[in-house]
Amino acid sequence: MLIVEILFLLRDIVIACVAAVWNFLITPKYKDVKDEIVLITGSANGIGRGLALAFARRGCILVLWDIDEAENEKTAQLVTEAGAKAYPYYCDLSKRKEIYRIGKKVQKEVGDVTILVNNAGVVIGKSFLECPDEEIENSFQVNTLAYFWTIKVFLPKMIEKNYGHIVNMSSSLGLTGINKLTDYCSTKFAVVGFNEVLSYELQHDQYDGIKTTLICPQCVKTRMFEGCKLRFPPICPFMELDYVVNKSMQAILTNQYILCLPRLVYFQAVFKASLFNGAKSSCILGIYI
Repeated sequence: MLIVEILFLLRDIVIACVAAVWNFLITPKYKDVKDEIVLITGSANGIGRGLALAFARRGCILVLWDIDEAENEKTAQLVTEAGAKAYPYYCDLSKRKEIYRIGKKVQKEVGDVTILVNNAGVVIGKSFLECPDEEIENSFQVNTLAYFWTIKVFLPKMIEKNYGHIVNMSSSLGLTGINKLTDYCSTKFAVVGFNEVLSYELQHDQYDGIKTTLICPQCVKTRMFEGCKLRFPPICPFMELDYVVNKSMQAILTNQYILCLPRLVYFQAVFKASLFNGAKSSCILGIYI
């Protein structure tokens, strides 16, 4: 009956609100990830390398995917020096068939991935009409579609065991659009929606042992955003890499559903929706390149 369904819905909403308040007041204990097989895309530098080293210090087995072989080998070396095993692979994330091929190779050579970190990304940094068609396609292939394909490879084994963790790296720019980042913002908005629906599907099918974490940091001091200038650096400065990595690890280890950095980002969507018709929050919080 409809009334019964509504009552169940209200019950679930109350439970979710109570759980959210509880988690806000009481920090959950970190889970043990020792010997977990962690695959990180975009591991050659930046956040990917930082997360690889953080997982290495916790005794994980690292599978490293990147198109930059030389830098990815350096990441693998750093992971090894930290006392963990590293398996670097060249993988062009713009190619679906290659993702499937390398994914199967990893399962055969290393084992079943239990923590998947979709982190790789590219950015053009031009206004819409200035963006070449090929680069727009590449942005969606790497920043969004690659997330679909990696999860398609590794999720079935997680489902078999009802165990695993999928981490999807989005951005604060996946919540609020910004001038001259047409491709990047669009792909990151898509990741936010994808992560939300994926989480709902796993909950609906009662795979409660498979967790998802969405990470939405503001612009970080990495190679990707070199040349980018913030309009209000004293208020919204570039985020330090170590800070983002540490907060991301905290979110992953406590099974946090979404992490926005800094906390101001949590209010961006509300702020944007609450403005009068015609106002643009990105004009206030905007980034100019």
